[in-house]
Amino acid sequence: MAFEQSVSWWCFAREDIDPVDLLQTCKAIGYTAMELVPVDKFQLVRDHGLTIATHQLHVPIPAGINNPENWDDIKRQSDASLKLAQEWDIPFLIAFSGNRDGLDDERGAANAIKHLELLARDAESAGVVLLLELLNSKVNHPDYQCDRTAWGVQVVSAVGSPKARLLYDIYHMQVMEGDVIQTIRDYNQWFAHYHTAGVPGRNELSETQELNYGAICRAIAETGFTGYVGQEFVPVGDWKAGLQQAYDVCNVN
Repeated sequence: MAFEQSVSWWCFAREDIDPVDLLQTCKAIGYTAMELVPVDKFQLVRDHGLTIATHQLHVPIPAGINNPENWDDIKRQSDASLKLAQEWDIPFLIAFSGNRDGLDDERGAANAIKHLELLARDAESAGVVLLLELLNSKVNHPDYQCDRTAWGVQVVSAVGSPKARLLYDIYHMQVMEGDVIQTIRDYNQWFAHYHTAGVPGRNELSETQELNYGAICRAIAETGFTGYVGQEFVPVGDWKAGLQQAYDVCNVN
């Protein structure tokens, strides 16, 4: 079985893009799922024959699992998100490390491991995979702690649950550390989901950006990955052409 492709809703949530047109376009191109969909649009997505692949376990991003002060609030949000995931057959919920706020990486990892262990137990019961997302702290998320693959792997590997994995965001990790293909080859066992976008700028996967997404997606396919590669670029040109181009370049199965 080959991997599938999905589209992050928020990137196309503009006044000039009709939600029905977006969903019909995605379906026609070959996408099978949408991500990070507003709850009030869940039924619309399903009505168009698309899966809801991901939702947030908790928000906001800076207040994450690395700080015990956030744990009670995250647990409340997690309970509601897991219930929603079960109701709508959402396979993945995205968790965030949170910002450092003075925490060194060792203490932050220890806190995150302890908290993710508790959250993963609930996820195991619900049959949902928790994705700790790797984000860059250089451009988009200043002070975010899970900004290196090694830190993320340290956390999820220590949790020891099949329901605790990483969301490897190719755009974010290119900004932070590069070496994308080798990282995928070395650590793919911990990656349960991927996101894309052009670098620099987080825009289309066009010839103006530095990543070779054809080669990257071939490397993903070679690992035997059967999940979703999610398009999470913010279009600056014709959005339909951008979605088609991204699908085509990543369609290496």
